[in-house]
Amino acid sequence: MRTVQRTVEGTAVRDVAAIGAAMVAVGASFGAVAVAAGLPGWAAVVMSVLVYAGGAQFMAVGLVATGSPLAAVLAGLLLNARHLPFGLALADSIGRPLWRRLLGSHLMTDEATAFALARPAGGARRRAFWLAGTLLFLAWNVGTVLGVLAGGVVGDPAAFGLDAAFPAGLIALLLPALRDRDTRRVALAGAVLAVLATPLLPAGLPVLLALAGPAVLAVAAVRRGRRAAKGGSRTPNAPVAGGGTVAGTAAEPPGGVGEPVRAGERTPPRGGSVPVGQTGEGSC
Repeated sequence: MRTVQRTVEGTAVRDVAAIGAAMVAVGASFGAVAVAAGLPGWAAVVMSVLVYAGGAQFMAVGLVATGSPLAAVLAGLLLNARHLPFGLALADSIGRPLWRRLLGSHLMTDEATAFALARPAGGARRRAFWLAGTLLFLAWNVGTVLGVLAGGVVGDPAAFGLDAAFPAGLIALLLPALRDRDTRRVALAGAVLAVLATPLLPAGLPVLLALAGPAVLAVAAVRRGRRAAKGGSRTPNAPVAGGGTVAGTAAEPPGGVGEPVRAGERTPPRGGSVPVGQTGEGSC
């Protein structure tokens, strides 16, 4: 058992290290961009330690450089509003003490969340979250320091294809969860909504709108369940030749009072009379 656990943990460290390598490069790019935009080196490092918001930091540096610090704050809040559902999904994995919740919410990123949710609930998920959150936080800040020291040497990470490293890593982490049919439908609905809304809405809102995908499918499932329940509660008797009916599991007795009709037995039509020749007896 210990050998298996060590193997799993070793694999987890390897996976996080692969994403962390890309995060070092992107963090270095942020440090270089911040210095180039006129932000002091120490301010870029402090922002990475205290804010730790990835893409929102790039946006904030651009807005601060144009003289709009308030817009930078509002844009950062909007872009990172997706952490609200992340927190709900990982609340049990982070822990109940207040200091754990505060620290865990600070270390929470897209990559750490996907890495944790790819593990089964319980101790494995909790260890995965704290491992990914801690290592990625260190990787981002080490990269920021390197970028501040290197200045403009690092350049744009998109030129090296590093901007695609994070989406690729997230997709790889989420693939095992897509084996379930309902999960695939929810993910597809959310992705379609986000893609359609991207040209129309500001950054951050399409991701929040994608949460409507699970909501739409849930409402549709509830409606189907209600229709199925209503249809299953009706068991009408099947009509037969002569105007009578064949009783199902239960029916009214022929005269309104008396023995219940057995399954397969014919009942007379409304009005009480039975056509001659359909009673099973000859006429007098």
